[in-house]
Amino acid sequence: MIALTRLNGSRFVLNAELIRTIEERPDTVIMLINGDHIVVRESLNEVVARSIDYRRHLHTFLGAEPNVK
Repeated sequence: MIALTRLNGSRFVLNAELIRTIEERPDTVIMLINGDHIVVRESLNEVVARSIDYRRHLHTFLGAEPNVK
């Protein structure tokens, strides 16, 4: 799960496993695997970094080597 901020300033937590794509148009738009999209204040690079950190944490917790570089 990653913490993000909507354009209106409200904070929410997103399951990073549901992310399909991330684009900057110039706002950052996250497309989910179900077709929904969310616009956030964080940059594309920040969303990617948080997603990678989440996966590393998850794999460490599960005792597996992360498949993330």
